[in-house]
Formats: sequence, C-alpha cells, structure tokens
Amino acid sequence: MLKKIMIVDDSKIMRLVIRRTLRQAGFDDFEMVEADDGREAIDVYERERPDLVLADWDMPVMGGLELLRHLRAFDPQVRLGFVTSEQSPESRTTARQAGARFLITKPFTPNDFKLTLDLMMRVG
Repeated sequence: MLKKIMIVDDSKIMRLVIRRTLRQAGFDDFEMVEADDGREAIDVYERERPDLVLADWDMPVMGGLELLRHLRAFDPQVRLGFVTSEQSPESRTTARQAGARFLITKPFTPNDFKLTLDLMMRVG
C-alpha cells in the first residue's frame, strides 16, 4: 500500500499543483515529500524511501529519465511515473523501456491521478 509520495519538478508552482491535485483525487492522507531536480531527488529517495515517485521529464541538473535510471540501479523495484508535457509516442516508449510505471500528461485532472494510481496500487 502506498503511504509516501515524492514529487520531483523544477517548478515549485507545479509541485504545489500536483500536491493539490493528489488531494483532490483522494490521496490527502499520504505523506508527500518534494525535490526540485533529479539530483536532489536521489538524496531524498535514499533518505525518505517513498513508495511512489512522480517526476517531471525535463528538469535542469538531472532530468526525469536520468533520475529513473539512477533510482532503478539503486532500487530495481522503484515505482516512478512521469507527470510531464512530453506526450509523443517516442517519449512514452522510452519511458516504458526505462522502467516508468506510467506517464500522466499535462494538463491533468484529479481523475487522471485517481485512475492511474488506483490501477498501479492494484497491480503493484
């Protein structure tokens, strides 16, 4: 069961929007931690051990795809999904091949999070 979610995005406003949208989707009892780029997310992941990582694709210092590869090397069972404006078929294929669990595209709704995360919790 998911209890802790890490939100990784270089935009503080987007992190707040994702946090609010998660609450609206019914995930308000989850602990949420944040990082503002992939490099910081590695440190937060090792310290906090979140059950789920929601990461942006394009970030300075270290982007989401590189973050996913680092985290999978550290923890092959990491649950990471992208929340991004990237929506090309190539991006989806690349994300899936790298081990991403899902890709939610911006703009998103609370229902997008509810459907995706509920499904992920059922299938593990």
